[in-house]
Amino acid sequence: MKKVLVTGGAGYIGCHTVVELLNHDFIPIIIDNFSNTDERILQGLEEILGFMPIVYRTDCTDYKAMHEVFSLEKPDAVIHFAAFKAVGESTAHPLKYYHNNIDSLLVVLRLMDEFNVNELVFSSSCTVYGQPAMLPVNENCPPQQATSPYGYSKQVSEQIIIDTCAARPQLKCTLLRYFNPIGAHPSALIGELPYGIPNNLVPYITQTAAGIREKLTIHGNDYSTNDGTCIRDYIHVCDLAAAHVKALEWLSGQSNVCEAFNLGQGKGNSVKEVVDTFVRVNNVAVNIEIGPRRSGDVEQVYADVSKVKNALHWQTERSLDEALKDAWKWQRHLTQA
Repeated sequence: MKKVLVTGGAGYIGCHTVVELLNHDFIPIIIDNFSNTDERILQGLEEILGFMPIVYRTDCTDYKAMHEVFSLEKPDAVIHFAAFKAVGESTAHPLKYYHNNIDSLLVVLRLMDEFNVNELVFSSSCTVYGQPAMLPVNENCPPQQATSPYGYSKQVSEQIIIDTCAARPQLKCTLLRYFNPIGAHPSALIGELPYGIPNNLVPYITQTAAGIREKLTIHGNDYSTNDGTCIRDYIHVCDLAAAHVKALEWLSGQSNVCEAFNLGQGKGNSVKEVVDTFVRVNNVAVNIEIGPRRSGDVEQVYADVSKVKNALHWQTERSLDEALKDAWKWQRHLTQA
């Protein structure tokens, strides 16, 4: 059984991927400094799995601490999630994002070289495309100027990995460009757990519906879209987690490869459509208001997913309705806890 280091493994996408890895006979080792999650996620994982996975409370920018983990665990592969990911926060605190997102990757790549670990699945983002020149956007779309420090940190990280692969003939990498992960595990035992005011749409919707937030502000209704609100490609987090397993399985049959893959539904939904769908499928009210556009937001982006379907034999299985039902179940679980 392959042992996989999962940096940021107690985070939103990371914890769902840990479940998928174990379901497919991989051994995940969680590394997380718990700066953007907490012990409730580990408790949920233990309930789902029936045991507590191995967890290191370690900052991935700390070379010495990470060296100890690599030395003890001797992994076969790495899935690197550990990054800050809020577009708006990155605009306000760019140095925080550049330090965490880029330095953590440099530490991981350096240690992979030292310990001869040759398979890397990298958590990237559709933000690398900026405002894309074509829709749907495919992996060959020329990158535009990033609209936020977060997006630029992902562009730089991808280039670092590409350059490292070119210099290390044994290294094999996938760059998984997520669109917009939403939803939660159907058990409602793990899900997105933002600290403070959520930066992502769906947690803000669920918290508003639960009465934690007074209202949801839709940032701009004057974009060139059908209803004036931004369009994104929303993907259920469990589908996204499954793609990481597919990526690892695919890498095992490759040699010196560095390939990017879009992960999304392959279609766009507007912010207003997501809110309206949430209200409909869960039969709850959400108090909304229209506010000004938000700095760093791209008007619309959605994926061409033909490459990942053909190469990894992966595609989404869960609908927007299902994702929003699971998100609400998770919110109610948090509220009752």
